[in-house]
Amino acid sequence: MRLSRLSLPVLLLCTAALAAYGQLPNLDNNYARDPGQPIDQSYTDHIKKYTTDPSFASPLVDYLPASKTVPTPAKVLGDVSGAPDFLPYAEDVYKYFRMLEAASPRVKVFTIGHTEEGREQIAAAIADADVLKNADSNKARLAQLGDPRTINFDDAKARTLIDQSVPVYYITGTIHSPETGAPTALMELAYRLAVDESPYIKYIRSHMIVLITPVVEVDGRDRMVDIYKWHKANPGKDYSRLLYWGHYVAHDNNRDAMGMTLDLSRNILNTYIDWHAQVLHDLHESVPFLYDNTVGDGPYNAWVDPTLTDEWAELGWNNIAQMQSFGMPGVFTHGDFDTWSPGYLMFFAAMHNGISRLYETFGNGGADTEKRILTPEDYSRTWYRQNPPWPVVNWSQRNNNNYEQTALLTTISYFSHNTRHFLENYYQKSKRSIQKPTLEGPAAYVITNDSAHANRNVELLKALQRQHVEAQLLTAAATANVPGEKRDDKPKPQTFPAGSIVVRMDQPFSRIADALLDRQYWAPDDPQKHPYDDTGWSFTELFNLKVARVSDPAILKADMKPLTDPASISGKVTGTGAVVAIGNSGQTTLLSLLFQLKGGTVKVAEKPFDADSHHFNAGSLLVSDAADDQLNKALHDLALDGIRLTAAPQVAAHEVKAPRVAMMHTWLATQTEGWWRYAFDATGVPFDYISTQTAAKTNDLRAKYDVIIFAPVGRASSSDIINGMPMWHNAMPWKKSDLTPNLEVGGDSTDDIRPGLGYEGLAHLKKFVEDGGLLITCEDTAQFAIDTGLAPGVSVVSGADSRVVGSVLNSAFVDKNSPVAFGYDANLPVMSANGMAFNISNTVGRGGGRILMDPYSERPTGRGTLEDNDEPTARKAIEAEPLQKQKPWEPRKLNEDQMRNNPSVIPPQYRPSVILRFTDGKSLLLSGLLDKAGSISERAIVVDAHVGQGNVLLFANNPIYRGETIGTYGLVFNAILNHDHLESTGAPAEEKEGKK
Repeated sequence: MRLSRLSLPVLLLCTAALAAYGQLPNLDNNYARDPGQPIDQSYTDHIKKYTTDPSFASPLVDYLPASKTVPTPAKVLGDVSGAPDFLPYAEDVYKYFRMLEAASPRVKVFTIGHTEEGREQIAAAIADADVLKNADSNKARLAQLGDPRTINFDDAKARTLIDQSVPVYYITGTIHSPETGAPTALMELAYRLAVDESPYIKYIRSHMIVLITPVVEVDGRDRMVDIYKWHKANPGKDYSRLLYWGHYVAHDNNRDAMGMTLDLSRNILNTYIDWHAQVLHDLHESVPFLYDNTVGDGPYNAWVDPTLTDEWAELGWNNIAQMQSFGMPGVFTHGDFDTWSPGYLMFFAAMHNGISRLYETFGNGGADTEKRILTPEDYSRTWYRQNPPWPVVNWSQRNNNNYEQTALLTTISYFSHNTRHFLENYYQKSKRSIQKPTLEGPAAYVITNDSAHANRNVELLKALQRQHVEAQLLTAAATANVPGEKRDDKPKPQTFPAGSIVVRMDQPFSRIADALLDRQYWAPDDPQKHPYDDTGWSFTELFNLKVARVSDPAILKADMKPLTDPASISGKVTGTGAVVAIGNSGQTTLLSLLFQLKGGTVKVAEKPFDADSHHFNAGSLLVSDAADDQLNKALHDLALDGIRLTAAPQVAAHEVKAPRVAMMHTWLATQTEGWWRYAFDATGVPFDYISTQTAAKTNDLRAKYDVIIFAPVGRASSSDIINGMPMWHNAMPWKKSDLTPNLEVGGDSTDDIRPGLGYEGLAHLKKFVEDGGLLITCEDTAQFAIDTGLAPGVSVVSGADSRVVGSVLNSAFVDKNSPVAFGYDANLPVMSANGMAFNISNTVGRGGGRILMDPYSERPTGRGTLEDNDEPTARKAIEAEPLQKQKPWEPRKLNEDQMRNNPSVIPPQYRPSVILRFTDGKSLLLSGLLDKAGSISERAIVVDAHVGQGNVLLFANNPIYRGETIGTYGLVFNAILNHDHLESTGAPAEEKEGKK
């Protein structure tokens, strides 16, 4: 029987409430203070002063215990945590934690890594001195519980380890830099945990380790403090939003838990794994007054252990019940956040046998105390929010700190009284992860490892390695049954050659490997109508690899060895001869080779060819006259295989040089283009970082650049890009100064972020293309190119009836002879945010010029059949001009009457060329959500438009996204590599569509 969406949470609430009251029968007595411990009266008075209503505090945080030896946060802050008008830099927060460490044996501080810009990240462990003294031995015991293979799955030994161990509860703050309250809240929380002698605090210290990273996004924190300082120094003036958080991305730093591209992600997960923590609890600020989204809403991620979902309910509902006992308004759980995507920082725990948790509290984007006016959506009462937030409230950062600390203290208190329960769950989840092949399956994923896929395999293995996933190499061929292509097909045997990569599911972190390599399906009629993030993310598809999901446990008995160095599977040079051929199969680093080689000649083959018993695709590189040691090192570092040929191949080729590349950004938003900057840096493609304001000031862009990348802005209109922000108030600088020392990223700055590209800048871009430059656009910048006349004959499909939410869709190449398509097979999985696609026309203006009535599929009422022509009576039949049937990705074909004296007709050499299109509706969805595909199926998604001597390349899909779309990087790099040879190398031939 299927439970209704109401009954299930109610049952969970009842269960959790029983647990809460069974374990903790008297909430008030549980948090009694130590009557013998004095309070810091001045600090306590300031807490009350800055709390705007007594109901916004609790007995847990409305005072501060005094200590003669341990400094309070005021020692560094100059006031209490959450005081108005001040935000501390990360190093000030760290200074305080290290002062705590120096003053108390209950606190230890560790450096856990650094950011892309070199700033330190820390973690502080807090517990009784004896517990911390034995932290390493505790880690060793937890490591055994986390990997039951080490104890031969001996439950009796596990029980002994549980008896001897304490769990680790890891709290992280301020991954989202405009959410400013967590660092000061965690400073004060650390003080309370170290100093307070209340019985419940003492119990916490003796029964668990609380691990705190007060600032996750350190680069962004320091920039946010700069912005806030400028705001306070310029009262009454508009101030800039936080345009850059981290070095690369902003809000998406909390979507990196799959690709693991950012230093902050790697450092947090490594710390979580090193301590073998049971919980990762991330603090955010976007919902009044406290939303514990631990419980969340459906659909739940399909790869988590079912025990985890029970733990979410247990902890979430208990936490809210205890907060409600203090009468604090606006505290709730459940909500409408679907717990589907594993891309969030907290999901490190969910995918590594722990417990993921997240709070959303209310923040003002700084330390100002503000009147806040809520929307009905925020203050309405519903079944899971019986005591909703106030509709109008005077809100302070101290209120925020009160809520965060109260919630954390109550939940870690509950956790401390149930440590055995949660450690047992941790062990059982870890054991079931290893037993996955014999429980739900699969047994393994087997990845084809040939020269065509090796470069992208290396990237996948690096991503899995960052997730602490084990990989193996077959040392001999192995045969196992694989599922049939359709649901009812019988399994069939498949033989995998030696050298194939095996990701076994009998390992501790099999769940994250399974979640990344499997496909996802979000039903169009799912009750959740508003997916919170991407619905599909299959790395098998996004990395464009051949991966078999094998359910047959026989594969686990095959001969294999550990694969610990991903670079070992590629980067080799074989053969003898003066010319080195490097096959093009959509690798991510072919372009990078041009920048690695100093001297030598590199040519691009314009046709496929065979040489020395090897086949090479069009787009393969031919390198000659390069120093052997330099070339060998470059190929190894770039994971490219080279073959020395006995003779230069007889194939048409053009020489290529390292192009001059600029990455152009707006001052509206920088996040989505940040993923492009990351990809270029990671693959070793240098570029100048310029703004639209720079383009407006530079008359001759072509003299400086061969290629300009205008990556997505993020839902920006063409008007926004051209006009920028309203100019009617004060200038808003983004630049380094004594007041704002951190406001520069990539060497770019401005005295005023408000001006946009302007029409002069647009003219400069147009001249750049007309003079032979390549402009690459994507999503909203592709729309900008269309709207501003830079892509004649291209318009955006109106896909109002289709529904795509971050899905992986199938596409097919229309012109395999385009250099952009070099190296690829017939089909290519692409990430589509919303199903954007293009119409193509042979005329300018008024969209795509579709025929309203297709005579091949419909005809007016009359004589004959659908295949016959109607013939009027009483006159001689006149044969109609044959109509050429157009396909959805093709322009309407014009007859001589339509072309006569028609200045809107685009000359043939300037007509847009379709390179890639969506497949038909039946094969379109690969992973995620797709509903009503008809309006976008078979429509163009990558188009080469022609202006003057240059090209404008338009992407409807985002080929460089979150470090996940490795398989489509090559489209962009092919275009740059061949920027001055983008004409098709042969008459476009319709490729027979293959279906993966």
